[in-house]
Amino acid sequence: MQYWKISGLLIGFLLSCLTVSSVSATELSDLPGSPVSTMQQLNGKVVLVDFWASWCAPCRKSFPWLNTMHQQYAERGLLVLAVNEDSDRAQASRFLQQVPAQFAVLYDSNGTVAEKFQLPGMPSSFLIDKKGQVRYRHIGFKQADIADYEAKIRQLLAEESLE
Repeated sequence: MQYWKISGLLIGFLLSCLTVSSVSATELSDLPGSPVSTMQQLNGKVVLVDFWASWCAPCRKSFPWLNTMHQQYAERGLLVLAVNEDSDRAQASRFLQQVPAQFAVLYDSNGTVAEKFQLPGMPSSFLIDKKGQVRYRHIGFKQADIADYEAKIRQLLAEESLE
């Protein structure tokens, strides 16, 4: 199981990509046990940001798929980033023991980030292209939509890079 500690600079960049203003890096923290990530990891990457909570049944179903996407597409330029919205960090840790994540996981300690994104439900996901633009957003997780989700990822990965 691999977790990545995301630096404040990286968090700020992601949040600015999602066009949310006045979100400070201190509103998000990493879950323990991760090497440091750098800004260079985002250059030319497609980023899938997924907001989730331990009590969310569709979130539990989405994690195996997120792991699969990470495994299949990380080398091609996909970065999966999950932002937990539990009020108790221990609940997130228990969830991750049961449903391990092989991608980066952050904790929104007081729900401030979720509030600024005005999330209508869980899970809520944003797919960001290589230029840092939000291209797709979806709410919930349905098995019937998996092929469409993956097609969007492949489409963005196939687009020209920043270079």
